[in-house]
Amino acid sequence: MNKDYLRYICSEHNKSFEDLARAIGVNLSTFYRKLSGESDFSRNEIQIIRDQLHLSSEDVDKIFFTPALTKT
Repeated sequence: MNKDYLRYICSEHNKSFEDLARAIGVNLSTFYRKLSGESDFSRNEIQIIRDQLHLSSEDVDKIFFTPALTKT
């Protein structure tokens, strides 16, 4: 999960994480748990976010299917 890239794309579309949480029908704390990897985004949730942010397939892969970078 690449939270930083999602945050960047959100800012490009004037959307907040709260907007995305509302769009997928979860509260903000649940959305943050999904971002942190405590639970997963469903296929339907990813599709809704894709539609909300007009994401390309490459963007979806980069956001949802790229392992988080570890800081050393």
